[in-house]
Amino acid sequence: MSRRISGFKPTGPLQLGNYVGAIRPVVRGQHEQPTVVFIADLHALTVPHDPVLLQARSREVAGLLLAAGVDPDHALLYRQSDVAAHLELHYLLECVTSYGEAHRMIQFKEKGGGGGSRLSLLTYPVLMAADILLHDIDEVPVGRDQRQHVELTRDLAVRFNERYGATFTVPEAVHPEVAARIADLADPARKMGKTNASTAGVLFLLDKPDVLRRKIMRAVTDAGTEVVYDPDGKPGVANLLDILGALTDRDPREIAAEHEKNGYGGLKARLADAVIATLEPIQRRYHELTDEEIEAVLAKGAERAAERAGRTVRRTKAALGLTGGRRAPAGSPATPATAGRPS
Repeated sequence: MSRRISGFKPTGPLQLGNYVGAIRPVVRGQHEQPTVVFIADLHALTVPHDPVLLQARSREVAGLLLAAGVDPDHALLYRQSDVAAHLELHYLLECVTSYGEAHRMIQFKEKGGGGGSRLSLLTYPVLMAADILLHDIDEVPVGRDQRQHVELTRDLAVRFNERYGATFTVPEAVHPEVAARIADLADPARKMGKTNASTAGVLFLLDKPDVLRRKIMRAVTDAGTEVVYDPDGKPGVANLLDILGALTDRDPREIAAEHEKNGYGGLKARLADAVIATLEPIQRRYHELTDEEIEAVLAKGAERAAERAGRTVRRTKAALGLTGGRRAPAGSPATPATAGRPS
């Protein structure tokens, strides 16, 4: 079966877009296909950060994943920095990556990459490639803005295999249907994100019910009062319908028809009820978890991840001719490693 991977960067509190576009698909698919889920704390080091807050955010993300239904008995859940193989493979892959490839990554340009930026901001797509290739991943669920990084991963895997022998599984990018539709309630032209400058239009998973309802009732709508699904003409209303459709697994056009004569207020009230009903049990389970329980799950996951990842690194080293990989018998020619899916 195809193996999938999802990483969650602890640079801010998780929000509804993360849940609908990434967390819920993991929970729904973890029993049908092998699934890897990791807290991408190393990726959070590409920008200035508070070490204490980073540690707390990492544990919070892990707790929310567990509370939302990620089952560590089925999905491999761990913290990235607890598995040294991520860093080791990162460097080995840098040795087959050109400067031009890294510099062309769109997010480096969007985040102001330049002389004052950290080098890790330039090279983190290679670390992302290492995250994926460590686990012989077949499918990587990503939003459209991350597709370029998966393409880089594919290029590096193919190039390495051609130069040094079959070593890596070449992954495919898959795009969740809903993830790209969740927009900021205060600015429907931009994606709902955990690091948006203003939080007025962001529904965080740990927002209290009254806060969630207030943000939704103040959501930007459009001219007129008729509820119709028109993403171009009425992006604010369409966003509300998209969110409600995603939470209820219904076509937003059908929901619009039900509210055609009720006006925006009725739609917002219904959406607020749906969001609160979705997040209340997650919040309850999250607050029942202790730090010790979360850390125990992460430690156990890191042990499992390190075993598989270690095999990948040894295979890679052997292909490169490094003594840290499998050694050929004295006097015999080196044989390229053959990629094999770890058990």
